[in-house]
Formats: sequence, C-alpha cells, structure tokens
Amino acid sequence: MANMNKLLLSVFLILAVVAASLGKPERKNEKEKEKEKEKGKEKRVPQTLSRGWGDQLIWAQTYEEALYNAKTSNKPLMVIFHLEDCPHSLALLKAFANSAKLQSLADKHFILLNLVFETTDNHLYPDGQYVPRILFVDPSMTVRADITGRYSNRMYAYEPSDIGLLIENMQKALKPIKGEL
Repeated sequence: MANMNKLLLSVFLILAVVAASLGKPERKNEKEKEKEKEKGKEKRVPQTLSRGWGDQLIWAQTYEEALYNAKTSNKPLMVIFHLEDCPHSLALLKAFANSAKLQSLADKHFILLNLVFETTDNHLYPDGQYVPRILFVDPSMTVRADITGRYSNRMYAYEPSDIGLLIENMQKALKPIKGEL
C-alpha cells in the first residue's frame, strides 16, 4: 500500500510538472522586444467585433463595457450604430476603414463600440433610431449631443463624403465639456 501511494504521488508530480511546463507563455528575448519597440507597432490580432470598421482597432463588446472603459481610461466613447446589410452603413464603413487619419485618431484616443442593435439608453437616439449614426459619450458618461453631422433631419448621420467632418467631430469630442476638469 505504501509503495502504491509513492507510485501515485510520483506520477502525480510528473503530471503536474509536465502540465505546468506546457502552460507557460512564450517568452521573447530582449533583442525581439527591442525590434518591436523600434518598429513602434505592437502586433494585434484582428477582432471580429470590428465588423469591418477597423480590424486593428480595439472594440468593446457591449455598451456597458464601453462606458466602463471610457470612464476608467478617461477617453471618449464613439458609438457607431449600423446595419450589416444597409447600403448606407456599408458605404460609411468602407470610408471609415480606409481613412488612415481616422483610424489612427480612433486607435489612440477613443473607446470604440459598433452596434447593430439599439441600446436601452434613450440618450443615444436623441433624434430617432436610424442608421448609420455616430454619437460620442465623454468620460463623465454624458452623451455629446452637441457634436453633430451636417444633416438637420438626421443630426448624427454621416456619409462617406463626411469623413473630414467626422474627424473634426472626433477632435471636438476629445475636448471636455465646459465645466468638466
């Protein structure tokens, strides 16, 4: 019985050591780390959450997660409402994804969320539930209704030709609302 316990203990220890060694993350040596720093880019795995709006960008999965990330990172949230089979949404998606300036600004300064469904927060549809529309929420969780597109009947709608205006509005969203610190 004692020999069997010793044998079982030995087998268990061997299994534990093998399992622990298989679960270790791959470590990079110092030269590889320096090369990545020199390139100035970290490798990112494309996310399916992007739905084509920018595969190298980091997208929140839910509105609640996006609000939390905006508050804790002190970055504004950009919410894109769209439909995957809407021709207007698809045209804006293509222009959005192909604008290097917009992608860079979004990557560095925004929490991003794209939704194909409405949220329960009625502040996110101040003038109706249409697509595509883009709204900004500041880190204090205030919807920036003051940042609009060029249409008076669809204030938060953008078209592919409006990418310049969208970039200007992104820059406005980076500035806190008066009274905010």
